[in-house]
Amino acid sequence: MYAKSGALPDCQKLFRQMPTSDPVVWNIVFSGLSGYREYDDQVLHLFNSMRVSNEVKPNLVTFAIALPVYARLGDIDSGKILHSHAIKSGLVAHTLVGNALITMYAKCGLVKQDAFAAFCGIYDKDVVSWNAIIAGFSENNLLDDAFRLFREMLKGPIAPNDSTIVNILSVCSSFTKNVACYLGKEIHCFLLRRTEMGGDVSVCNALASFYLRVGHIDKAESVFQKMESRDLVSWNAIIAGYVANGYWLRALDLFQELLSARMFEPNSATLVSVLSACAHLKHLQVGKVIHGYILRHSSLYANTPVSNALVSFYAKCNDIGAAYQTFLMIPWRDLVSWNSILDAFAECASDAQFQGHLNCMLGEGFRPDFITILAIIRFSIHVSSPVKVKEIHSYCLKAAMLLGDNEPTVVNAIIDAYAKCGKIGYASRIFQNLSRKNLVTFNSMISGYVISGSYDDAFMIFNEMTIRDLTSWNLMVQACAENDCHRQALSLFHELQAQRMRPNAMTVMSILPVCAEMASVYLLRQCHGYAIRACYQDARLTGALIDVYAKCGSIRSAHKLFHLAPVKDLVMFTSMIGGYAMHGMGREALCLFSCMLELGLKPDHVIITAILSSCSHAGLVNEGLKIFDSLETAYGMKPRIEQYSCIVDLLARGGRINDAYSLVAGMSVEANANVWGALLGACWTHHEVGLGCVVADHLFQVEASNVGNYVVISNLYAADARWDSVMEVRKLMRTRDLKKSAGCSWIEVEKRNSVFIAGDCFHPKREIIYSTISTLDQQMKEPFLFDEINMFMYSI
Repeated sequence: MYAKSGALPDCQKLFRQMPTSDPVVWNIVFSGLSGYREYDDQVLHLFNSMRVSNEVKPNLVTFAIALPVYARLGDIDSGKILHSHAIKSGLVAHTLVGNALITMYAKCGLVKQDAFAAFCGIYDKDVVSWNAIIAGFSENNLLDDAFRLFREMLKGPIAPNDSTIVNILSVCSSFTKNVACYLGKEIHCFLLRRTEMGGDVSVCNALASFYLRVGHIDKAESVFQKMESRDLVSWNAIIAGYVANGYWLRALDLFQELLSARMFEPNSATLVSVLSACAHLKHLQVGKVIHGYILRHSSLYANTPVSNALVSFYAKCNDIGAAYQTFLMIPWRDLVSWNSILDAFAECASDAQFQGHLNCMLGEGFRPDFITILAIIRFSIHVSSPVKVKEIHSYCLKAAMLLGDNEPTVVNAIIDAYAKCGKIGYASRIFQNLSRKNLVTFNSMISGYVISGSYDDAFMIFNEMTIRDLTSWNLMVQACAENDCHRQALSLFHELQAQRMRPNAMTVMSILPVCAEMASVYLLRQCHGYAIRACYQDARLTGALIDVYAKCGSIRSAHKLFHLAPVKDLVMFTSMIGGYAMHGMGREALCLFSCMLELGLKPDHVIITAILSSCSHAGLVNEGLKIFDSLETAYGMKPRIEQYSCIVDLLARGGRINDAYSLVAGMSVEANANVWGALLGACWTHHEVGLGCVVADHLFQVEASNVGNYVVISNLYAADARWDSVMEVRKLMRTRDLKKSAGCSWIEVEKRNSVFIAGDCFHPKREIIYSTISTLDQQMKEPFLFDEINMFMYSI
């Protein structure tokens, strides 16, 4: 009674007062003490006392109780001594003792010889014996051996039970996807033929978890829905599976169903999964509601994994303040807690806070693991500090962190960091000296070369690879697109499909710049159609499609795509406003900008530059100045050089040349070539020769090698009939060996591109082309109203 109720001091006191005892009494005390880790030493001491005593001898129950304690302590030497006593006692072949020996050796990592020998030595094996050896092989990652034993079990007289199926499903999920799916279906059929097992909650949970691990969401959902009874583990398994497979909204829906059923209270495992879903969806309000629920339940509030999940959630939602406050309130911090807050500070590139908390973590005795190292590397990339990358590289070498199982992950991150911090030579040296390279290593090196502009080196690495994944192909398509090798990019795009690889959203985004450079609406629509058929719901891809449609001249398609997007983010608004700017549709851009503000989206510098550019192109001087003047008061931004350039161009196009020059003279930042160039172009347009000379002097000091600037100032002198000055400028161009490139343009007609160079008269259809251009030139000079009604047939 005392042992089972946990009153162990009273149990021991009564035991010591007994004048005589038998093995049953000793075993009762053993059983009571072995249920609590803090009494492990007392169990071992008591067992030794029993062995040296002449009153009683250990029986098979004694061995079965004591052996798991040795396994829990990892004391394999003492466990082997106990094994020898079992041999001397003649009990080693008994099922109960043999099963305990299998578990002990398996827990201590000696499964291949010792645990299997103990299994073979059992005279009368039961289902527990088979489960113990199968679980032992599985836990020690000997998956083929575990499955082989399961197949042997099926051939014998002992039938698998629920625990067997749960164990073997976990083994199957660790195989390659095709093998796992085949074996999993076989086991599922086995269960369907044995209805008494197929209805067990633990078996159904394991089956649903298996299907989720191999990515068969529909089958997992079917198993879950057909379960006659569910426990909290069932709900946790399906929610965690949906989160792991990226079905975050479905995970939240199931969480809502769990709450509505009111049969189970969510536990720590539930909330960790749900908070991860909220973090990926950036559902800040939903996460805050869950945080409130946690605060109202002290058991959850004191749970360290739940607190860690909260820190990670707030960090991914860019609420670093809330993440830090949550971190400070964690009662018992572990290494995961520190990694979570360091990762948060790494993302926001907060130098002082990151360094300070890293020092605090080290001061509290926590040793960085590879997750910590990866956070430090990400921080080094964000602050673009090759010195910090060298420091962490040195630490990894000293701590022998590049020799273990995590070596490829850490080394790949270091290669990537060196490349992104401009030290491609260091990255290349590490890559060349690596004895073990995996696919990610090659991709990291290719990415580094692409970032640094070393496209030939990237191709060399790519051609050396015996195995390539979609990331490898995406990087090379991106390299070709950035290097103006459009045909080669398209060739690679077609080749990867010939290799039976399915392009993803990143592949399509890599090929879109080629569509823009080639002005190929036909190719663009092909990419768009593929994205629709593949059901890519990627906001960045939608924004890129809108941008390229506008660049290819199809502003109506861009507008329609923007309108059809179910959720519009800042990237989409920026793309659409930039498209309107390209097409001189300033009023439409302003209207869209107002709609964005009404939706509560906070503008950034990129979209401010886009809206100012649209005002400039449309001649909306007052509207543009109003937005520029309200940057600090309304949006909390200080004007950047890009915004100054837009406003100078805006004033200059509006004929307010002196105001534009005054603005440049009073700028808080030093004017660059774009600002002076915009002002010089305006001086030429409005025949302000004197001011143009002053501006040209400033421009040549900033940018002396741009031939376009010389052409503008030459044209400015020519317009004022200052031919001597024209000759001087042209002489200066010859002295500096500057030549104006011929203007070039192209157009896609019937899926073919026609290229036109200024002064070129060799096109086979030149007569009809120049006749049409002449007609268009006349029409452009006539009054024209844009069909606003058709453009805005859709509401935002």
